[in-house]
Amino acid sequence: MKVLFPITRHRKWYFAFSLLITVLGIVAILLFGLNLGTDFRAGSRVQMDLGPGWKTQDIIHLLQSQGLSVSPGDVTSAGARGETAVVRLKDRLDPAKEPQLTAAIQKQYPQAKIGIDSVEPLVARELSRNAMYGIGLASLGILVYVAIRFEFRFGVAGVVALLHDAFIVISLFALLRREIDLPFIAAVLTIVGYSINDTIVIFDRIRDNLKNAKIKTVEDLEHLVDQSLWQTMRRSIYTVLTVVIAALSLFLFGSASIHNFSLALLIGLISGAYSSIFIASPLWVAWRGRELRRTAAK
Repeated sequence: MKVLFPITRHRKWYFAFSLLITVLGIVAILLFGLNLGTDFRAGSRVQMDLGPGWKTQDIIHLLQSQGLSVSPGDVTSAGARGETAVVRLKDRLDPAKEPQLTAAIQKQYPQAKIGIDSVEPLVARELSRNAMYGIGLASLGILVYVAIRFEFRFGVAGVVALLHDAFIVISLFALLRREIDLPFIAAVLTIVGYSINDTIVIFDRIRDNLKNAKIKTVEDLEHLVDQSLWQTMRRSIYTVLTVVIAALSLFLFGSASIHNFSLALLIGLISGAYSSIFIASPLWVAWRGRELRRTAAK
């Protein structure tokens, strides 16, 4: 198949671009921190579906009248039209006070639909630890699988690409001040699975093409990988577009409770398609090409 554009030859630009995004993400996390939801931080979360037009100051006055400590930064809006007010309380709400708070909210907003979730400190710590274990074990399992089925270099390149995708999603959520909750973790794990699946299809084509190729120089290797990428390009684009349309529909038409999930999925799918083509395979070329140069120099 004709190579329309030599992708791997310009790999330094892709690496520089991803490195820039990574640095910006680290800066964003250091400056703003992660907006951890009550799933990962002890406290209570009060969600009120009030309809469009509610004001933050009115919500703060309402909750303060119930003896709760709330600042403007604790109140965020959610929903396609901003019709939902979400209040994060640093301290766990006494269960005995929940009916009293619900009654006070419904007195001011008769049509309000209210949900209150509380998490104990011990549960929050366990959830945070388990989420990190989940992502770590998924990465390790993928590394072992790809290393056995293909080779170790493919495994490392694939894991770097999927960690890149997960970090892009976390960084953008830090910048957008979106809440990190359990649906977000579910989305990240879904992205990890999708990203490596797309990458493996490309790796599989590279491995097939390698069987009948005589690679003597780095340029030969770049040409072979470019051919493999373009042979799978249509499949990669069609697949990601199909899934992106589904994720976008979930974000636009789904309920407020899955907005974080669908948004994280949307960002991760786009990042996953990019990293499969512009990060994983070029990274493998850079590693394998370095070994070719060493062999040629001996």
